[in-house]
Amino acid sequence: MHERAAEFSERARERHGVDLDVLEFDAGTETAAAAADAVGCDTAAIASTIVVSLSGGEAGADEEAGADEEAGADEDRLVAAITSGANRLDLDAVAERFGAASAAMADPERIREVVGWSIGGVPPIGHDASIPTVFDPTLTGYDTVYGAAGTPSAVFETDPETLVNLAEATVVDLTE
Repeated sequence: MHERAAEFSERARERHGVDLDVLEFDAGTETAAAAADAVGCDTAAIASTIVVSLSGGEAGADEEAGADEEAGADEDRLVAAITSGANRLDLDAVAERFGAASAAMADPERIREVVGWSIGGVPPIGHDASIPTVFDPTLTGYDTVYGAAGTPSAVFETDPETLVNLAEATVVDLTE
């Protein structure tokens, strides 16, 4: 198993008390479509974790918007959106939800520094810093969903309710 996938599995066990089976694929799972092809599911059952940078506005505008110091409270705030692979995240809706003036895809280096994972393999749980997280309700329509497991070629499967609980996410539609 790839070192980062093993680290993800260990974090899930230590932090959340769950043993998640990590599936690795030679072809890679960088996109939702590639992941869906690899595991044999609908693209909509892929739980993509997108880290967004918020700027302006008030951090306390939404009860979940407060970023802790570890997540860079003195810089733009980061939030995570776990979205269905079939949906596109609405950055304006994310900004509105968290009381920010604007939202943009977070800088890859900042994601790595704060969240601890690189884009293409950012899992929905096991982050270095606690950041507010929202969850696409489209995913709740599936018995099983698949999230990244720390690398662009590894995923894990779980049910949506468990994933919402593990990620401490709020189910809200912020897609286009």
